[in-house]
Amino acid sequence: MSTFLDLHVPGSPLLIPNPWDVGSARLMESLGARALATTSSGFAGTLGRADGDVTADEVLAHCAALVGAVTVPVSADLEDGYAETVEEVAATYAGAAATGLAGASIEDWSGSALHPMQQAAERVAAARAAAPGLVLTGRSEGYLRGNPSLSEAITRLQAYAEAGADVLYAPGVHDLDEIRTLVRELPRPVNVLLLPGMSIAALADAGVARMSVGGWLAGVAWKAAASAARAFLAGETGWLADAGRPGETGEG
Repeated sequence: MSTFLDLHVPGSPLLIPNPWDVGSARLMESLGARALATTSSGFAGTLGRADGDVTADEVLAHCAALVGAVTVPVSADLEDGYAETVEEVAATYAGAAATGLAGASIEDWSGSALHPMQQAAERVAAARAAAPGLVLTGRSEGYLRGNPSLSEAITRLQAYAEAGADVLYAPGVHDLDEIRTLVRELPRPVNVLLLPGMSIAALADAGVARMSVGGWLAGVAWKAAASAARAFLAGETGWLADAGRPGETGEG
């Protein structure tokens, strides 16, 4: 755990890209990524499903495949543990640890509502107890779920830190002053979801310890593929100039 956690340095953040399959994971490692994180939406897209429409078993198999394909640490987006009870949470995170993951996140969104804070903290504690070797990221989802309250995000994340979270994350926060407040008020390294208009340098200066991109990279790939396929089906060939993979010419 210490090796991965040691990469989280406030002011010198870990840039952690989010691959969606084995091929993209190997690509990102080859480009110099020091660690990787899965993306729930990106993985669901590979199955032709919407974000959240996957099972714990499918996600853990996906995590095991990525861990086996790269040499850098991998952290997993495990949503809310795909679980209703704390016992089910514990089973999910014990299973995550068994895949060889270096870390995993747990969020406080059930799929339909935010878990009450005390209940959410109990779920973090259950994940912590079941997987003591994982770098556990506690996530407060309010900004993504119609409740953009900085004070509530701070209170929740402080509770998740007390319950055992090693890294704290409120995806959707984008105001730099709010991010500075998060960093100042929270007792653990802070992860930020990179959004359009944000500056990596400014976030580093604010003391952020990790930056991730969620499903953005997968979205870029899907958009490029759709554009090329649309051109191909229209009888165009110019898109071929942009084709290929690292070390390959694109044949096949």
